[in-house]
Formats: sequence, C-alpha cells, structure tokens
Amino acid sequence: MGLVLCLLSAACFGAMAIFGKLAYEAGVSPGALLLVRFSLAAAVLAVLLLLRPGLRRDNAQRNGGEATREPATARRRVLATAVGLGAVGYAAQASLFFSALQRMDASLLSLILYTYPVLVTVAAVLLGRDRLTPGRVTALVAASGGTLLVLLGAGGGSFHPLGALLAFGAAVTYTIYILVADSVVHRLPPVVLSALVMTGAAGTLGARALVAGVDLDFGLPGWFWLVCIAVVSTVLAMLTFFAGLRRTGPSTAAILSTFEPVVTTTLAALTLGETLGAVQLAGAALVLSAAAVVQVRPAPAHRRGQPAVPDHGEATIAVGGRGDRSRRVAAEGS
Repeated sequence: MGLVLCLLSAACFGAMAIFGKLAYEAGVSPGALLLVRFSLAAAVLAVLLLLRPGLRRDNAQRNGGEATREPATARRRVLATAVGLGAVGYAAQASLFFSALQRMDASLLSLILYTYPVLVTVAAVLLGRDRLTPGRVTALVAASGGTLLVLLGAGGGSFHPLGALLAFGAAVTYTIYILVADSVVHRLPPVVLSALVMTGAAGTLGARALVAGVDLDFGLPGWFWLVCIAVVSTVLAMLTFFAGLRRTGPSTAAILSTFEPVVTTTLAALTLGETLGAVQLAGAALVLSAAAVVQVRPAPAHRRGQPAVPDHGEATIAVGGRGDRSRRVAAEGS
C-alpha cells in the first residue's frame, strides 16, 4: 500500500504541468494561476488542520511522547522562517516554473527541473553537509550528460531558450529553498509547515496582484484546472506522500519520486501531443537514474564492518531529496 501511495503522489505532482498547460489554454494567466493555487491550497490545509487536530502534532506527540519545548523566541523564528520560505523561495520557484511552462513543452520542463536533486547534492557537499562517493560522482556526470542530451535533442519549434533558462532557474531556486528549509523541516509537523509555506507564498502573490493587477475573468474550464492544480497536484499529492512515507520509509519514497517526470512526459504525449526523440529519451534515462542514486545515502556501518542497523529515520536520504525533506517542506516540487 505504501508503494501505491508514493506512486500516486508522484503521479499527482507529475500532472501539475499538464494542468497548467490546460489552464493556459483556458485563458488563465500565470499570475492568476499562482495566486489561486497557493491561496486555495493554504485554505484547504487550514481547514484540514482544524478538522484533524492530530496533524498539528509531531510524530513524537502522536506516539504518546512529549512535545519538545522551545523558547518562545526560537519558536517564533521557526514560524517566521516557514512563512518566509513560501513568501520568498517557493513563490519565486513557482513563478519561474510556470513562466517556463508558457514557453516550452511540459515534458522538457519536468526533465530540466528534475536536475535539482543533483544540484542539492553538489551544494550540500560544498557546504560540508554531505560528502561525495564514487557512485555519486558517476551520477553527477551522468545527470550533466543527460541534461545536455535532453537540450540538444530539443529540435522542435516548441523549444525556447528563455524557457529552458527559466526552468533551470526554477531548479536552482528550489535547490536554495531546500537547503534553507532543512533548518526547520524537523521542527514543525509536516502539514503545519506546508500550510505556512503555502500561506507565505499566497501572501507574496496576493501583494503582487494588488500592485500589478491580476485577471480572474476566465471561464469555468480555467477554474476547473486551477482546482486540479491546488487540490490534486498540491494537497492530495502531499497527503498521499506522507501516508506512503510512513509505510515505505524515506529511501524507497525518494526513489519512487523519480516516477514524477515520467508521468509528466507520458501525460504530455497523450494529452498535448508532445514527443521526445530518441536522444532526449536517453538523456531522460540518465537524469532520472542519477536522481535516484544521489537521493540514497550509503550505509556507513557496512563499510566499517559493523552489523547493519535498520534506520527508519530521515538520515538515510541525502538532504533535499524530492521524495523526503523537500516534499515535507513544499508539498510539491514546483
């Protein structure tokens, strides 16, 4: 059941770019899409927290333990950081993502965005939070080569250099967001943290709408696709991932998350008529394989000749793996 829930979560996340394309076709602007998406997701999560008080407690409290007591100042700092993650990091990342989606195919965008697990690994190593292994070095080289193949194989008219640049900017922004979020992800219950992030993003986009204006005058089809983005590709995707994570463990959940761009590419071919050439498919295989490798930590006990000790905590995942810490923070990769 855990495997099914993780795959369902990846499918929900992977469908977001398709919903976005269909919303654009229905007359929705990027500004309206972002504002409605985050506002509606924040509202749904707030209602959920009101109806399910248990979601406001961390795992230790739900298992009968006591809450970790923090000074009020530290608690306020954590809450402010969570809101700031949405107001600055997630709002910027989503803006870049959906701006890129206006200019390029959803399948290409999903593959470029999915370079972020590799970027997180590189940044974590440079910051001293992680270390390289021969396997990870190979994965980084494979991911770089795969991304190059994806871009070089994009010979169709739908390829847009600015769109590719925006997509890569979204991946870089998400990398920074994940590294900052790592400082608070264990200090708040995941649904509470996600609600705060969504609220922060909605606040930024609401302020931007007040200044620049936003057109909400579109028909029911547009609203339908916006509801799909907010409910299916944000809230439902997050909740099914949490449920799957509890049943499979973080390593399995992280690797299963590589199913996400596969879903995007498949749905894009079925609904939007997008296709990938043989060169791009080879590059996609390299990118996804590298993403799976860099998200799993080696087991140090085996290398030291010590007995293996099952680790059910998040230390088994490289910091920022989309399938674990990053999704606990953002509830979506985009």
